Amino acid sequence: MLAFLGVLLLIWIAFVVIGFAIKGLVWLAIIGLILFIATSIVGWIRRGADK
Repeated sequence: MLAFLGVLLLIWIAFVVIGFAIKGLVWLAIIGLILFIATSIVGWIRRGADK
């Protein structure tokens, strides 16, 4: 499960980089940041639940 969350985090980071690199896709960067933060929170919660 953590590997899947790690892959999602990498995808969201790619969205952020692409969004900031291309001026017209700033909305993609914002969505990528929101999804990155949400995925990080879910991963942190699940990691704590596994212990």
